[in-house]
Amino acid sequence: MQSSVPGISGERHSSEHASGRTWSALVELGKPRITSLVMVTMLCGALVAPGPRPLGRLLIAMLGTALVVAAANALNMYIERDTDALMRRTASRPLPSGRLMPEVALWFALVCGAFGLSVLVLFVNLVSAGLALAALASYVLAYTPLKRSTGYALHVGAVPGAIPPLIGWASMTGSLEARAWPLFLILLVWQIPHFLAIATFRREEYARAGLVVQPNASGLPATKRSILIYSALLLIVSLSPLCLGMAGLWYGAVATVLGLAFFGFAAFGQGTKAVERWAKQLFLASLPYLVLVYAALVASAM
Repeated sequence: MQSSVPGISGERHSSEHASGRTWSALVELGKPRITSLVMVTMLCGALVAPGPRPLGRLLIAMLGTALVVAAANALNMYIERDTDALMRRTASRPLPSGRLMPEVALWFALVCGAFGLSVLVLFVNLVSAGLALAALASYVLAYTPLKRSTGYALHVGAVPGAIPPLIGWASMTGSLEARAWPLFLILLVWQIPHFLAIATFRREEYARAGLVVQPNASGLPATKRSILIYSALLLIVSLSPLCLGMAGLWYGAVATVLGLAFFGFAAFGQGTKAVERWAKQLFLASLPYLVLVYAALVASAM
């Protein structure tokens, strides 16, 4: 039954609309697409781990990890709200666009982080919680501020970015062992050419925002050489599961074919003049590469 008081229905509708926009902005703070990719790598770590995989514990571990990842992303947006306003791809984010107050974003991040870590401590195990805390702290306190001063911030940020598979492994086993580390190494090395490609075709935006990236600090030739070197290293580390008996020869064949293809495309870029186009294509190619390598490793381990 509609209210007989003029303006009540309209005010209620306006309030509900504003509430919906706030919740939408809070979801954006967690960077859902990035969080989804992180959760895929965390799940792969859990599936590759030996022993039983209780569904309940896995789901709880995924919830706790997702909340910690969302907290890290939200804190990153809170700290970088001034530089985000200067970049076209980030200017529409909740804070620089004014859709959300900084204080709200900060509290959202702190609550997500505290709740996520508590879930891991109370319902999973201390090892997974410790890894999640290490990833959160290093991403927010080391990587984020270093982006303003050195292009090597990427290498620092690759460490917390590669921890989620270890969280997945530890959530199932309660410990880490040698066979967990190839998951970490593959993701660690993969991030370097992946993000150098982004920095290459968005280098002008990064320069305008005052963030230091290798294409601007060292030049495009040095950046392309770095991409080539890390693509070669990626091929090598992708074969490390074979050395530890984690996978069979068919995984080795898949990893070799994918690694050579990725390296070949990186090598092609050394002589191309269409650098931006090549960098965008390399960035796009890096996504299915990671998914396919991890999927092959999971299939081989199960």
